[in-house]
Amino acid sequence: MRQRRRWRAFTDSFKAEVVELCLKGDRSVAEVARELDLTETAVRRWVHQAEIDAGQRPGLTSSEHEELVRLRKEVRVLREERDILKRATAFFAREAR
Repeated sequence: MRQRRRWRAFTDSFKAEVVELCLKGDRSVAEVARELDLTETAVRRWVHQAEIDAGQRPGLTSSEHEELVRLRKEVRVLREERDILKRATAFFAREAR
């Protein structure tokens, strides 16, 4: 049975260097991943996202994705606040009677 890798975080500059190595063309994504002890899937995802950010592929750019995540979080908080206010309004309406 294959052992699961521990989750690791990488800086944007490291990812950019890895992508640059892959795009040079002298080594495949699999070779670069193996040399740097990374998963091939992660490296392919970084290359794919770099191509989107460069306008070479369709999709959400990194900044658009970050904005989407931020906006979804904001919507979730606003809905929670709205629901709290609805319950408070109902509670005080009952108390006033």
